[in-house]
Amino acid sequence: MCVHPGEVLAVEGRSGSGKSTLLHILAGLISPNRGTVRLLGEPFSDRSEAERARDRLRSVGFVFQNGGLVPEFSAVENVELPLLLLGQSKTVARQAALTLLEELNVSDQADKRLAEMSGGQYQRVAVARALVHDPVLVFGDEPTGSLDQDSSDRVLEAMFRSARKRGSAVIIVSHDKQVTCQTDRILHLAGGRLE
Repeated sequence: MCVHPGEVLAVEGRSGSGKSTLLHILAGLISPNRGTVRLLGEPFSDRSEAERARDRLRSVGFVFQNGGLVPEFSAVENVELPLLLLGQSKTVARQAALTLLEELNVSDQADKRLAEMSGGQYQRVAVARALVHDPVLVFGDEPTGSLDQDSSDRVLEAMFRSARKRGSAVIIVSHDKQVTCQTDRILHLAGGRLE
């Protein structure tokens, strides 16, 4: 399996088929039983956990079904976090976070805590956090699974548009055909194998 810059690839399959496990392997969160994951043409899964964590911070964005944001932080604080971890100044990180929140149409939520947002707003903040450091690869693990159709459409449109604008490759897993039909290519996972 290979995904190219600016491409949005879907992996679909039934619940329990291993979609999330596949994403975690590709993101270097768990090691594969066999084979090698490559990132930017270089071996990735064979590196130490510390090296994979460093590479994820630099090159990978992840949007989880539940967002995975820090509840004690405001929206803008959540979005600027990857840049601060990469050593950017607070001023640069804050400006980049605010710009992306504006692009995703949630700038009015910048100073709000996560509990004060709708599900769709929360997920667009999660998309901003995943994209703020211009990753080469963005993963989406059922990022719209808990949203109504209108919110789901808005989150996907924002995620795909922003990722393509930045030249990021996107791999999204879902069992929802309304999600996968919006991607450039679809792979099906069944019995632990991609078809």
